[in-house]
Amino acid sequence: MTELPDRVTRAFRDDSVFEQVEPGKYQSTTTAFEGSVEATPAEEGRIRFDITVRVPGLNAVTEDEVAPVVTDDWYRTFRLRVEDVGGIARGDHDWQPHLSRDDDSGEIRIETDLTEIAERRGVADARAFIDFVEGTYVQGIIPGYEYTEPVSEILSKARQQGGSNPGGP
Repeated sequence: MTELPDRVTRAFRDDSVFEQVEPGKYQSTTTAFEGSVEATPAEEGRIRFDITVRVPGLNAVTEDEVAPVVTDDWYRTFRLRVEDVGGIARGDHDWQPHLSRDDDSGEIRIETDLTEIAERRGVADARAFIDFVEGTYVQGIIPGYEYTEPVSEILSKARQQGGSNPGGP
């Protein structure tokens, strides 16, 4: 593997969202879900950013069992929303997210990539995609279920920021 230019390492280091886990691999520290980026040199001085976000399926974050039809429809809607990504980045990227679901664990893995000449823009756009996935997930939370971590924490923070009463609407 060709060594990653120092400018890329500095761009990640200067961005308060990412923590380096090994050379060329970075973990998002501000989202409730696991978001990671692997940066590698590409052609003509560009950098390829491979982005992966892992989120739990609906059954994995609810106290009670959710009917399979609800789980499947929720996943289908989530997938369509994520695949409709656009307008979130500073760069002009042709986002092609790929989603896969582990039927045993319920985990959903979202992968995409971008190639960028401007390393700081690439880092910012990788962060924007991770945030987009988290926001899309939160939009799909179905009222009426009792949620576990990390969704219960997200809902609690939203209530605090919104000033709503945790015991009421």
